[in-house]
Amino acid sequence: MQSGTTTRVSVATCLWFDDQAEQAAEFYTSLIPGSRIHNRMRDAIDAPPLLVEFTLGGSPYQALNGGPHFVHSEAASISVLTDSQEETDRLWAALTADGGCESQCGWLKDRFGVSWQIVPRRFIELQGSDDKAAVQRARQAMFSMRKLDLAALEAAFYGAAPADGENA
Repeated sequence: MQSGTTTRVSVATCLWFDDQAEQAAEFYTSLIPGSRIHNRMRDAIDAPPLLVEFTLGGSPYQALNGGPHFVHSEAASISVLTDSQEETDRLWAALTADGGCESQCGWLKDRFGVSWQIVPRRFIELQGSDDKAAVQRARQAMFSMRKLDLAALEAAFYGAAPADGENA
């Protein structure tokens, strides 16, 4: 490239679906504030879209109806930082509904097979602390959870024992 030449580069994560790209994009954009579908590319006016371009919370994505050749795996996931336990609970419930499934440590798979990490922003802040013992306590608490429980993570961080039955 020559000096002074400007190149415009766009980067988006592309998610491969068998034939549910539009449904997935509509579902995802309904869940995350600041999200919307921008474009649906069709081979014919009455055909389902081959590609759906959308943003999730300002990040660009594409959903491709590519057929049954590839499936999603945990090797790639959508990570969402939440600002409250209520937001964590809302997203967790919506994404695990209708065939989604819980995993460990804030991970889940939605009904389309896409992996997600739903993580309270405060947990990330705690993990950045200089108090390594507190960080380790919070991390150990996380290892016992499916959906992250911010109150229990903070209690572990500050050295409090969880109440009986909490996060069992």
